Amino acid sequence: MTHMSAPRPYHHGDLRAALLKSAERTLRDKGVGALSLRELARDVGVSHAAPGRHFKDKQALLDALALDGYERMNQALAAADRPDRPFEERMTAFARAYLGFAVENPELLELMFARKHDPDSSAQLAAAVDRSLNTFTRLVADAQEQGEIVQGDPERLTTVAAASLHGLAALIAGCALDAEETLAGLDTHVHLLLHGLRPR
Repeated sequence: MTHMSAPRPYHHGDLRAALLKSAERTLRDKGVGALSLRELARDVGVSHAAPGRHFKDKQALLDALALDGYERMNQALAAADRPDRPFEERMTAFARAYLGFAVENPELLELMFARKHDPDSSAQLAAAVDRSLNTFTRLVADAQEQGEIVQGDPERLTTVAAASLHGLAALIAGCALDAEETLAGLDTHVHLLLHGLRPR
């Protein structure tokens, strides 16, 4: 019989982070169905009641994972922006950051876009979604101000561009597109997105 290692002592904040890290590993390797608070407790080496201090149920854990995903994605998008560059370059860098995140974290991205959230987490998640869209909308509004793209409601233009990028992410996640090839052809994709399909 194997000897179980003694549970590691955690500070309150560390345990939550350790549980989330372990949960994300399980999500990546085995999918959302394999996640359970009891299994997580075993993985992290704490009593099966301990995760309950941080997550009241599995849905709360999923929402926390989604929120963590948005925070990381928003950091990546903000870090990729180059406000001093022409719009097409800015847009390509933004697209590369978004698709890079999507390719690295397909299961997490799916969870982030899931509609079923606990009312307690909904407001926080909505705010995180708004932050990611606002980064994009600001980019579009800047380009409008510079006369680089058409006028009109910047939110509608953002929706068109975001749908195109998320479509690529979904096609990669569904294995309909090769991630490396798609990332290699991203400049062309953004160029077509900005210039349309009509011959010039």
